Amino acid sequence: MTGGCLQRLLYGVLLLCAVNTATACEWPAWQQYRQFYISDDGRVIDPSSPNLVTTSEGQSYAMFFALVANDRATFDKLLKWTENNLSAGSLTAHLPAWLWGKNDQNHWQVLDSNSASDADLWLAYDLLEAGRLWKNHHYQRVGRLLLQRIGREEVVDIPDLGKMLLPGKVGFVAEERWRLNPSYLPPQLLARFARFNGPWKAMKKSNQRLLLETAPQGFSPDWVIWQADKGWQADEVNPNMGSYNAIRVYLWAGMLADEDPHKVALVKQFQPMVQMTTQLGVPPEETDTATGKTTGYGPVGFSAALLPLLATQPAVLAQQRQRLADPLPSDAYFSASLILFGQGWDQQRYRFNRQGELLPSWGSKCVTTD
Repeated sequence: MTGGCLQRLLYGVLLLCAVNTATACEWPAWQQYRQFYISDDGRVIDPSSPNLVTTSEGQSYAMFFALVANDRATFDKLLKWTENNLSAGSLTAHLPAWLWGKNDQNHWQVLDSNSASDADLWLAYDLLEAGRLWKNHHYQRVGRLLLQRIGREEVVDIPDLGKMLLPGKVGFVAEERWRLNPSYLPPQLLARFARFNGPWKAMKKSNQRLLLETAPQGFSPDWVIWQADKGWQADEVNPNMGSYNAIRVYLWAGMLADEDPHKVALVKQFQPMVQMTTQLGVPPEETDTATGKTTGYGPVGFSAALLPLLATQPAVLAQQRQRLADPLPSDAYFSASLILFGQGWDQQRYRFNRQGELLPSWGSKCVTTD
């Protein structure tokens, strides 16, 4: 090889390394998440559960994080495992089962075949955005078909409320009463879906009503009932309880694009949660949404979930960031997931625009908040 050829070869290698470095910003929290919770074949495992369960939610969240990290290899493994084990081989033909794990006979299988609509929506979003960002038509096709199936099987038209997402395909409607979960439909996902045919555009108004009207004291409930001719009613299982489900409502609201027409009203409505976190020094673990009374201190994941909502509150923001400085135990799956969402946004690893599109910071300089 001549000196000139060798020089050009070395230049090409250095250029390739520079490009790879620019598009692969290190994300230690994601690398740890993969190590602790994702198997080699793409299954997200909750080690805190005795039968080491996997949920469709876990798969959908991990696919989102992989997309933010520009980690296509992990994304593909997660997608393949989800499709083969939760959707009988096809996400376009079957809504994924929400729960998989070890049964009483020590066999690994689907433990509950009902769907979880929040996971289904995140899966559709992950596929649509992966298709757009990675220019993959297969992802886009599967995402569109899955979204159509969700619209047919998990969306209902509720009298005096409008189009609304049920938490799952089965078990949430009885005698003119609909059981709903405010955390299940992030407004930014709905903004992304609104360009497609189906109920999505019409759901913007009813979803905003759900988020605002069920939080009269500024605290969102985990679950709520809409009853014909009576409107919003307390959930019968955990009445007026806001905790491990509701914490995500504040996360979604805080991460909305500033130009999103729904953000101002949501941020204003949830200021009591900001004020309570400021007063306590940490987010409360449980809130009575009817009275505003709180009990307990939320885990570190709650602090991460509130970071976007606290973006304009420097003192309490710094306080919650500091809670995230200590390493997590390897079984803190739920907190770890909230950390990747909230801290990842806080570190400017991604944003959503007004149309609900994901704006990852691929190639940008990493921003730390230590």
